[in-house]
Amino acid sequence: MNVVWSEDASATDRALVAEQLGRPLRGTWRVARRCHLGVPMVVETHPRLEDGTPFPTLFWLTCPLLVKRASHLEAEGFMSVLTQRLTTDSAFAARQQSAVDRYVSRRNELAPTEGAQPGGGTDRVKCLHAHLAHELADAPNPVGATTLSKTGWPDCRLPCVEHL
Repeated sequence: MNVVWSEDASATDRALVAEQLGRPLRGTWRVARRCHLGVPMVVETHPRLEDGTPFPTLFWLTCPLLVKRASHLEAEGFMSVLTQRLTTDSAFAARQQSAVDRYVSRRNELAPTEGAQPGGGTDRVKCLHAHLAHELADAPNPVGATTLSKTGWPDCRLPCVEHL
């Protein structure tokens, strides 16, 4: 049985996220986590667009500071470090598999997406942004938590976007 998507983003949140991303986010979504200044930092997207096309990820990182910091880690090769850890640290790998299973279950409650893997990767880390978004919206995600420990919490003193 599919869970009915009962919440949608407000017009204000849509404008804020569009400003953060530099474009409107497609599909139906809701704010999953806000920063200490009340601005969306992660959104949860419906698994399917209006035409039925699967959306690439359930949780989308919108915080510009964390996006930038995660991008720097990716450029430095941190995804390979975490992928290697998944192969050598069985406890870490088991915790990550539990996070992936929880992610897939949550996504499939909203709309089954047979065979679709989480956007951040399962057996290898493909996107730190997706894992970090998952950690912030629906912890725990060990890859996301490790990424957050490297990026640090956003220390903004002013909102990244203006409240409309």
